Amino acid sequence: MLKTFFLGGIHPAENKLSAQKKVELLDLPKQVIIPLGQHIGAPAQAVVKKGDKVKVGTLIAQAAGFVSANIHSSVSGTVLKVDVAPDSSGNLKPAIFIDVEGDEWEETIDRSTTLNKDITLDSKAIVDKIKECGIVGLGGATFPTHIKLMPPPGTKAEVIIINAVECEPYLTSDHQLMLEKAEEILVGVEILMKSVNVSKAIIGIENNKPDAIKIMTEKAIAHPNIIIQPLKVKYPQGGEKQLIDACISRQVASGALPISTGAVVQNVGTAFAVYEAVQKNKPLFERIVTVTGKSVQKPSNFLVRVGTPISNLIEAAGGLPEDTGKIISGGPMMGKAMPSLNSNVVKGCSGILIIKDLEARRKEMTDCIRCAKCVDVCPMGLTPSYLMRVSELSMWDKAEEDRIMDCIECGSCSFTCPANRTLLDYIRLGKGKVGGILRARASSAATK
Repeated sequence: MLKTFFLGGIHPAENKLSAQKKVELLDLPKQVIIPLGQHIGAPAQAVVKKGDKVKVGTLIAQAAGFVSANIHSSVSGTVLKVDVAPDSSGNLKPAIFIDVEGDEWEETIDRSTTLNKDITLDSKAIVDKIKECGIVGLGGATFPTHIKLMPPPGTKAEVIIINAVECEPYLTSDHQLMLEKAEEILVGVEILMKSVNVSKAIIGIENNKPDAIKIMTEKAIAHPNIIIQPLKVKYPQGGEKQLIDACISRQVASGALPISTGAVVQNVGTAFAVYEAVQKNKPLFERIVTVTGKSVQKPSNFLVRVGTPISNLIEAAGGLPEDTGKIISGGPMMGKAMPSLNSNVVKGCSGILIIKDLEARRKEMTDCIRCAKCVDVCPMGLTPSYLMRVSELSMWDKAEEDRIMDCIECGSCSFTCPANRTLLDYIRLGKGKVGGILRARASSAATK
């Protein structure tokens, strides 16, 4: 029997329209706009100024705090300015504008396609190299990878778990990466294992990707400490806590970190980026992005430089369909609607989803019928209908008491609600308010 997580979950239509589409190299744009905040934590600080010449891989912004990440140029050319630009939500954020002039790479980057299996760096040097190259989680959360590889005092890593689930409908970038770069991924996993001194790794892949399971299993024969674990298809199995439960049958307690189970979880795309950083000295300045949708002329997987205009990707996939109702950065369950195409690819951009007008319209919300479907599908064991209600009434103490901060914002509750209640919208509002209260409380306690 295939493994999966125990509590809740749903199975939305997969719509993997770009599956089996080989990765295409997207043409370089005339200009890139590279945001300084492409990761969880403090935005990086620019170390270049107007008129500076940069190459592909040049450090252009330095991590500005413990939780932060370096940013490198994805192109060669001249820095036009350091200014603000809209992100995918339409908010103006600091960014570096670079006019593209050719494609000259830093000489320190190994551009050969030869597989490098020999891991010569020790644990500390690996973590330092990952930090230097600005590697972050490529599953969407964009947590700086080097920090995850430094477990806090009192905790110990026992296993590396690789998230190759890609449970979001439509997205196929991780799937195609496994088909084309299986050996590099496995070496990347070995590097991650060495970085935290563990002797076991598990790569979880949902069984709707039999070709990826097959090739990864075949290549893993040369890596006896890496297990390829097929998983039953169930959303949101790509959630860190759900994947840990599925792979090693351990649950992360409320308020605890995943490392409390002994597991360090990394995305499969991150494992590949780690390989390139440690074995090829290549910073993270490009990634695979799925561009898809039911009306998209040419659903595709593109290898894209960070800072490339979103409009360039859509144009390469055949242009914006006439019946477009919504454009989403990411997948339909956890992605965010974009107010315009006036933004650029960032490290955490796994996909651009174009939804038809009829499917993008929200249905009329009616009264809760107390069916408890939202409770049944919640993978965190919460009561979404109640959390929505207390958020509506600004009852923040009740929201905290009923573990609103445990919500992973997967959207399973809203997806399954027959009354079309905007459950997740209100829960997100509540999380923001309760999170602010908790931070204020912690700050007050620290000053006493």
